[in-house]
Amino acid sequence: MSEVRRLIITGFVQGIGYRYSMIAAARRLGVTGWVRNCRDGSVEAMVAGNAEQVAAMLDWARHGPAGAEVTHVAVELGSGTFDNFDQRPTA
Repeated sequence: MSEVRRLIITGFVQGIGYRYSMIAAARRLGVTGWVRNCRDGSVEAMVAGNAEQVAAMLDWARHGPAGAEVTHVAVELGSGTFDNFDQRPTA
């Protein structure tokens, strides 16, 4: 059964490769969805997969890549079906 979660990641998460690293982590974990920068300095992502995959992706999001300083990850129910994990334009 697939779970979908919408994440808003705040802290020092732009300009350090957070999105690219998240794409690599999602593809490695077999998660689908998307990630994008937001104009307020946060990163937004939609993550879909089984419970274990989504939990692993949330774990990753709370730390991010080297250089990231994640202060908070807001998690809410998301929706949609996705074929892969991509980067979307800034919102």
